[in-house]
Amino acid sequence: MAVPKRKVSKARRDKRRSNVWKLDMPAFSKCPHCGELKAPHKVCGNCGYYNGVQVIRKDA
Repeated sequence: MAVPKRKVSKARRDKRRSNVWKLDMPAFSKCPHCGELKAPHKVCGNCGYYNGVQVIRKDA
């Protein structure tokens, strides 16, 4: 049965695992109505429009 010959140091172990925990930057798209950045496929928090239709009424 295969057994490790030496202890793997914390630095070596953590170097191997380091790329697993990297987070991706969230995607943003421009709202076609007001130009504000918003998450794709979500209602714009600034103007309340989604797909050219006002879904949430925002009082200015």
